[in-house]
Amino acid sequence: MIKRLRLTTDKVAATELYQTVSSLLDKLAKRNIIHKNKASNNKSKLAKLVNGLTVAA
Repeated sequence: MIKRLRLTTDKVAATELYQTVSSLLDKLAKRNIIHKNKASNNKSKLAKLVNGLTVAA
């Protein structure tokens, strides 16, 4: 899911996908599959990426 989000160039699609990925990262952290700080770092980097995209016309 993270790879698909990184490859997305459309801001609208990326925003929707970011919400899903963010939720999945939180669930993984809650179940101790990944560390909570790693989930937080991934979410932060992905948010920067999504916010930097332009809206495709």
